[in-house]
Amino acid sequence: MVEQLQAIAIMEFHDEALRDVARTLRNVDDSNDDNSVWHWTARNHRYNILLWHEEDKARRRDVPAEEIAQSKRLIDGCNQHRNDAVEAIDECILLMLGSIARQASARLSSETAGAMIDRLSILSLKIFHMDEQTRRGDVDVSHVERCRGKLLRLVVQRNDLGHCFDRLMQEAFEGCAYFKVYRQFKMYNDATLNPYLDAQQTSAAPARRA
Repeated sequence: MVEQLQAIAIMEFHDEALRDVARTLRNVDDSNDDNSVWHWTARNHRYNILLWHEEDKARRRDVPAEEIAQSKRLIDGCNQHRNDAVEAIDECILLMLGSIARQASARLSSETAGAMIDRLSILSLKIFHMDEQTRRGDVDVSHVERCRGKLLRLVVQRNDLGHCFDRLMQEAFEGCAYFKVYRQFKMYNDATLNPYLDAQQTSAAPARRA
């Protein structure tokens, strides 16, 4: 039920997944058979984890350019899967809200519930990795102290976002707020919309006979 989908449960779900990343990446079901909110939340979190590590790798300067290009392509693919999962989360929640009568004065939320869950996932990653920095023994004290300050701000930011998520869910359940699925329309992955990919496709096409 929508009223049971609370930020604290989502944050705990994200944090638990990060405690054993290898298990999380290994066990997440990549099929589309399960259409539950938690399935798509897990999918979204998985691709955010993959994105985090691939973004780090893409910033290396001690490897051939081909490896960086490969990382960039993987980032594009992960981003597409991540956004697909956000839309699926929204569709699941809207389906669960389908029987709720919307009040005439209901406000439209510019940010969807799925987008908020995606942001909570990213913040959990920032918190996890910033916390790691506070535990390093190979850096000076000033580095650790700076990271502790950033960690505290990240925790506040995630808690604030969690409150906003819970408020949207409560208001949506009461019929006084709603959101829409707009679709991401990622143009850079579409050969018919990205002029550079379109040019490659055109130049690769066989010449037509007169």
